[in-house]
Amino acid sequence: MTSRTLQSCLSAIFLLLGAWCLFFPGMVVGLTFRPELATATDQARFLMGCFGAQAVLNGTILATARFSAVTFLVFGLVGSVPFFGFNIWFWLVVPVLNSWMLLDLAGNLGILTAGIWGWHLARKEAADAESFD
Repeated sequence: MTSRTLQSCLSAIFLLLGAWCLFFPGMVVGLTFRPELATATDQARFLMGCFGAQAVLNGTILATARFSAVTFLVFGLVGSVPFFGFNIWFWLVVPVLNSWMLLDLAGNLGILTAGIWGWHLARKEAADAESFD
């Protein structure tokens, strides 16, 4: 596995899930919110679509940029740790989301893991490149 391949996998996840939120926001609302809150109003669909558009933008940047080791590490930490708080808060403390949102928690763990793994791979690739110079 190369750091670039790992970055492409991250990109695909954001593009696929973001497109799902963007093009099928009512379905996402219906599946992820507790039944009493799972009303796909115009506002809910609009906000879910906005969320999806941001994810598609992020996936596009992931697909086209070249991450350094530091970029992987920062992306892994900033792209996951705050969202753990979000998941815990809105699943356990103020229960808005249902158990399907554990998939989001798993995705955030994947982002953290990919960030740390990408940091390691990119550092190794940079060291290997320097040894050839």
